[in-house]
Amino acid sequence: MKIYKVGGVVRDRLLGLPHQDSDWVVVGATPEQMRQLGFKQVGKDFPVFLHPETHEEYALARTERKTAPGYRGFSVHATADVTLEDDLRRRDLTINAMAETPSGHLVDPFGGLSDIENKCLRHVSPAFAEDPVRILRVARFAARLRPLGFQVAEETMVVMHDMVQSGEVDALVPERIWAELVRALSERKPSHFFDVLRQCGALARIFPEVDRLFGVPQRREHHPEVDTGVHTMLVLDRAAALSSDTGVSFAALVHDLGKGTTPQHEWPRHVDHEERSVELINALCERLRVPNAYRKLATLVARYHSHCHRAAELRGGTYLKVLKALDALRRPETLEPFLLACQADSQGRLGCEQRPYPQAQMFRDAYEAARQTDAQSLMDKGFSGASLGKELAQRRIEAINRVLAEKWPDRQQ
Repeated sequence: MKIYKVGGVVRDRLLGLPHQDSDWVVVGATPEQMRQLGFKQVGKDFPVFLHPETHEEYALARTERKTAPGYRGFSVHATADVTLEDDLRRRDLTINAMAETPSGHLVDPFGGLSDIENKCLRHVSPAFAEDPVRILRVARFAARLRPLGFQVAEETMVVMHDMVQSGEVDALVPERIWAELVRALSERKPSHFFDVLRQCGALARIFPEVDRLFGVPQRREHHPEVDTGVHTMLVLDRAAALSSDTGVSFAALVHDLGKGTTPQHEWPRHVDHEERSVELINALCERLRVPNAYRKLATLVARYHSHCHRAAELRGGTYLKVLKALDALRRPETLEPFLLACQADSQGRLGCEQRPYPQAQMFRDAYEAARQTDAQSLMDKGFSGASLGKELAQRRIEAINRVLAEKWPDRQQ
């Protein structure tokens, strides 16, 4: 039995990045031997075990054979005669196909170290084309490593393009798409994820609502970048810079989907794109089985981001309407993600990345004014039922108008 450290922890050490939890591959062992040593088996499709003390994952070396379309269409062979090189050959990228011995010796049969030095994302073997999830993984690694100068190898991009054309990418299941998307949204430059997917043609198949934004013009006086797809990517990267909350980044990604369905004769204006965006977001979320928390924030940002941008022009009643839609008076935690996504939209324009966004503070001030106007004092005065709701709303509107007039006297009313 021989044990090797593999995968991300080896790659990240060579890149000088923070190390992840270690993964291990075991060569020359059987499941029975692993169980006898106290390891707990957790893998169903192939033997993966948890170390009895560290709880790190130890997988038996294995090979795979394609049996059907999609990422599930494999039969797994994991026996004691599978070599380390056999196991590494089935991995996606050369930078992920390296191993280390317990003494720290690097095992690199496919040139992963050379590709790290040359900043290249290159597939290991023709087996890459058998698993469509690998297209998403390459795109995600581009989002993580392109800021360090990495590029996808031309031959790997050709393979991914062929996989799209053959229909292999159409076998991706919603759960895997969403899992890779969320991980990409957590990277420093998530726009690179979509750039790679667009280059190989996968964006139109997996995220058609996003793909159709490219080439759709906007008014230059508001959007110096003009192209809606370019704007969306700028907003996405700005959201990632402002917040580590992937819900904010997802809302940034989809906030303008409705502009992709604007009739061409209306370009570059996009009347009522907000409501069309909400419809498309709901359809996308159904298709990818997106968690409700992500969907709710995304639809709220799509519907009300224009309100936030016009905060200097709004009256108290409109502020209260948006705060109620956010449910911010009962759940204050909903306000800040909304404001961050709106800020990302405003600053996600060429030359506007550091432009102040006082509208967010206006909404915070309006929230505080409304919050301090509570129902209990009105109930003590005899208000109840519909009259209580009406009086509470009126007093909150008055409080919002009063506070904003004091703190923002130059607002455009």
